[in-house]
Amino acid sequence: MKRRMFNKTSWIKKKDINRKWYLIDATNVPLGRLATVIAVYLTGKYKPNYVPNMDMGDFVIVINVDKVKLTGKKLEYNEMQRYSGYPGGLKKEKVKNIMAENPKRLVLHAVRGMLPKNNLRANQLFRLKLFVGNEHMHQAQKPEVIKI
Repeated sequence: MKRRMFNKTSWIKKKDINRKWYLIDATNVPLGRLATVIAVYLTGKYKPNYVPNMDMGDFVIVINVDKVKLTGKKLEYNEMQRYSGYPGGLKKEKVKNIMAENPKRLVLHAVRGMLPKNNLRANQLFRLKLFVGNEHMHQAQKPEVIKI
């Protein structure tokens, strides 16, 4: 008699999702490495009961965003592009200028590019909290510190 093994995928319900808070210090961390770690925690891929079609991620607080490191000559040569949708509506801006006026935008752009391109991305980005200085306003949530 042949024995068959049936693997059963366990689907988690929305009420059973436990969201934790994590704190990351971005001082002297390369931007790409920081964005990949943030994306893993926002999607919840590290959890054993991860399901790709559900939003299972956690909250991530990033402090010292202005001290993130860009390796090589990326600060001088790289540009960020955005397009309005109209002819001639392509805008290019140097990364050096973005770091000077709003470093949160640069980290947000990097993390956004590493999240899945579907309807879950907006809620995952909502759980990302970026702060320029060393202080944040989420001490009451008692975030766990992640070392990178």
